[in-house]
Amino acid sequence: MAKVPAFAKAFAGRWRIVEMDNWDNDFLGLVEEAHLSFKGATDGEIAFGALKGFLDVRYGARDGSACAEFSWEGQDDNDPVCGRGWAAMGTAGRLVGHFYIHNGDDSGFVCERD
Repeated sequence: MAKVPAFAKAFAGRWRIVEMDNWDNDFLGLVEEAHLSFKGATDGEIAFGALKGFLDVRYGARDGSACAEFSWEGQDDNDPVCGRGWAAMGTAGRLVGHFYIHNGDDSGFVCERD
């Protein structure tokens, strides 16, 4: 089992997605509560709208702040999808980042700890 990086501790757990630039709040909770979660050394999950993806995470620093960069794969309304993204510690204990769907949409997002 991989050792959990020190930076991972700041991200660990479930975060509620409270805002995305490209999708409104009514859509975010379409199937389940929109969330981003980080667990262990490299695992995580994202869900919003009809999309659910499983993350492969790498932790480090970006511009001096703790950062989680990830690729992901999953399903959007039963169609296979994949992509990438990143999250960093923002102000007021929030996570901020950007989410990309391969050959599709992308959006900035804001999360609050669940």
